[in-house]
Amino acid sequence: MKDKIVCVVGLGYVGLPLAKAFSKHLRVIGFEIDEKKVGELNKNFFPSQKPLLKNTFSFLQKENLC
Repeated sequence: MKDKIVCVVGLGYVGLPLAKAFSKHLRVIGFEIDEKKVGELNKNFFPSQKPLLKNTFSFLQKENLC
C-alpha cells in the first residue's frame, strides 16, 4: 500500500496527527499555507501540550512523509 499517496491540507491540531497516522501505511504530502506554522514545523516545534502531538516530529523525517 506504500504506492498510494495521500495529501493532508492543513497541518494544525487535526491535520498533523492525521498525517502522522496516515504515514504509517501511506506516503503523505502535508500542505500548509501558514508560513509561521511551516517554520515551526521545520524547526520541530509545535506549540501543543497534547500528548498525541508531543512525539509527532519523529515521523516528519520518515520517507513516507513528503
